Order: sequence, then structure tokens, then C-alpha cells
Amino acid sequence: MLTIAQTRAALFDPQDCTDSADALALLDAVFDPLVRRVGPGRFVAGLAEDWVQEDARRTLFRLRPGAVFHDGTACDAAAVAASLMRMADPAVGATLGAPGVWAQYLAGCEVEVVNSRTLRLVTTRDIADILDIVSAGAVMAPAALAAESMAGRWIGTGPWRLVSADEAGVEMAPVRAGLPGLRWLGIAEAEGRLGALQAGTADIATRVGEAAGFAGADVVDPTAIICLLNAARGPCADGRVRKALAMAIDRAAMIAAVTQGAADPLVGFVSERHFGFDPAAPGVAFDPAGARALLAEAGYAGGLALIADWPTRLPDEAPVLLPVLQAQLAAVGVTLTARIEPDRVRYAERVRASDIADLCLFDSSPLSTFRVLAEKIDSRVAGSWWLGYRNPAIEALIDQARVVTDMAAREALYRRCYRLLQDDPAWLTFYTHRRVAASRGKLAFRDDGVLDIRTITGA
Repeated sequence: MLTIAQTRAALFDPQDCTDSADALALLDAVFDPLVRRVGPGRFVAGLAEDWVQEDARRTLFRLRPGAVFHDGTACDAAAVAASLMRMADPAVGATLGAPGVWAQYLAGCEVEVVNSRTLRLVTTRDIADILDIVSAGAVMAPAALAAESMAGRWIGTGPWRLVSADEAGVEMAPVRAGLPGLRWLGIAEAEGRLGALQAGTADIATRVGEAAGFAGADVVDPTAIICLLNAARGPCADGRVRKALAMAIDRAAMIAAVTQGAADPLVGFVSERHFGFDPAAPGVAFDPAGARALLAEAGYAGGLALIADWPTRLPDEAPVLLPVLQAQLAAVGVTLTARIEPDRVRYAERVRASDIADLCLFDSSPLSTFRVLAEKIDSRVAGSWWLGYRNPAIEALIDQARVVTDMAAREALYRRCYRLLQDDPAWLTFYTHRRVAASRGKLAFRDDGVLDIRTITGA
């Protein structure tokens, strides 16, 4: 038995939209998607052994032979089609504060079963980045699609099957010989996770503060810590103010004060692990004098007062980050007052309803650049986390990217978006975390910071 201590270990709907590393580690053990993302713009076979994008609306998938769900049902094209259609249901795919995330892209789609091993997904709109969407979709057994119990939904084709789940954690058994069983422990505090490792009740502990005496790994968490800016009304509707605020951020000092150095500065709207990140783009430089000059040009030479909506967790360093940001903005003449919201679900719902003052602390977690642009940037979509930003030049590039199935050409379009969003920021970017994991044996992590239990065990 291999025991993993992580922040949380609990069941959820397998087709929820989640970027939680803890949740994704559980999913990866039990389920397979059609394709797997292995890096920016890079996908490898999952249940589909190969695929062809016929155009920006039609993708043909050929399934690997012999795949079987844990209940013995064959994982054929009809079963995969049914799972995709559930994913397209607006009642499925919730994330914190936003229901039906996948329906934004899949609602109204058709899935044609060509034969037992081949299916064609046809979307109602051009989505050249369709692999971003299907790579996030757990393929569930037909019996699991309508299951009333949460445990009943956890029937996949992965190397492990669900045995039990309770308040202490989740237990899984291997579906073939040679693999260990898995026990996932949910331990909220880093000290508790490290203590379980030290006591021998865990073999792997994620997100610990140190790894002395154990095999350790410095894991990049691509979740971006940012402040969304209200570009619909108030001072932040002025691009000069948004740019000035971005120039006022000393990311190195912020990282040292808030994370004790355990983070990487985020100099663009997405990280280096995103498709379309441009390493040649310099980012918005820390320039207090330039920030003050831009504020004066915008009519705030005498100072600017802003109100920030602020959670108490998610990100959990929110209480520590607030005074650091206040001090940095004060240095350029901006007074920042916070409205604290302790209810994190209510906070997300307020942001989704655009019920914020001038700015709000948030995180941007999708590794899909396409989704970030659609859900936060494109004014015509006005997605869940869009706050009034409009840039016709960027939207023209988005339109082009939607129809370009050539990866290199689409990457070039996203790099142009990346540069334009440095000139005209939609929000303030701060950093991405680096986390320490420790183990009694082997450690491996995916590109998205998720524990790679398949590589660790040889599955």
C-alpha cells in the first residue's frame, strides 16, 4: 500500500471543472481522458490512440483497443460518446462560483459514433483548442453517468479502482498485478502532512515546508495569483491606471514577504507553462516613477483611492498579501482599502456577478490559454470571470486562433495576445507558487504540478 498525504482527499463529481492538484491526482488514478496534456500545446494518447482535427469544429478520435471500465463494461465509442455528452450538460462541470464550465464549449455538440473504436466530436462553434477541453474530461462508465451516490460515479478505466472513501481519506485498489494499492489522506496542515511522513504513516507528503531526511521535489504550481481589475467602471476602466498599477508591483519584494521566496514572478497574463507564453516579451517592469507619471496623466496626480474586495482564503496567503500590496501601491500615491469577505463561495459568486469595487484578489488556474482568454478577456463572451475589459485587437486575434488548427500558427497568435496584454493589462499579475513535496521513495510530478502517481508506480 502506498499512502499519500495531501491537503484534501475527498470524492467529487469526476467531471467537475477543477485545477486542484489534490483533486487531479485522485482523478488521474481512476480515470483516463481521451488525450493527455503533457506540456504547452503538447498532447499524447489517453483513451484515444490517435486523432485528427478535420477542421476547427470536427475532430475524429480512434480509441485504443481493449479498454475496459472497472465494472467490466467495454470502453467503446458509444460509452465515450455518452460521457462527452454528459460533460456538455450545463448541470455538469461546476467549479467554485461557476456552474457548467464545459457547456460553454460543448453545449449543442454532436458526437457521431463511426464504429466501435471511432467517434467524431462536432462542436457548434470553431474551437481549434478542443484538445484543451477533452483532455480535462474524465471518461466515466455508462453505469456511472447517472449514479446517485458520489462513489457510484467513480468508475473509470485507470490503473486503480475506488474501494472506499470517508472523512479520513480515499482508498483504491490496483486493477492489475504489480501495482500497489493507494491510500490518500486529507491532512489540512503542512505540519501534519510532514508529521505523517516522519511517523511512517505516509509514504509521500505534498505541500510541506521542508523535506529534510527524505527525497524532495520543488514543484511548480502554475496557478497564477492575480488581482482582477474592474475595467467596466471606476478608475480601472482607464488603461493608463491599469498599466500604472502594474508598474507599481515589485514582485520580487512581494514574493519574499508573502511566500518567503517560494514563488516565481508572473510577468504576463499566463505563465511559462502556458501555450503562447512569449519568453522574449519583457513583462511590465517595476517602475514607480513611471507609474506615478501615468497616474498623473490619467488625472490622479494628487492621489487615487481604490477599494479591493478580498477573501480570507484561496489563495490562503490572502491576509498576508493584502498589506504588502497596500504598501506597494501607497508608494505611488494609491490608497487601497479592503472589503473582506470570509465566505469563499460567496466571494466567488460575487466576482462572477461582477459585484466588486475596483479590484479583487483572485487566482487564474486553467492551463488552457484558450480558456483564460475566453473566460476572462473576451468581452463578447463575457465569461464567468470577465470584469469589463475590452481590447478589439486581442479579440481579433482570438477569432483567428479559434479557426487555426495548425499548432505553430496558433501559438504565434497567442504570443501576440501575450504582448498586447502587457501593453494593456487586464489585471495585476503577481506570482506562481513553488511547493515542496517529500517522499520515502520515488517522486514525480506532471507539468501542471499534479503528483504523477502513474510514473511513480510504473503504471
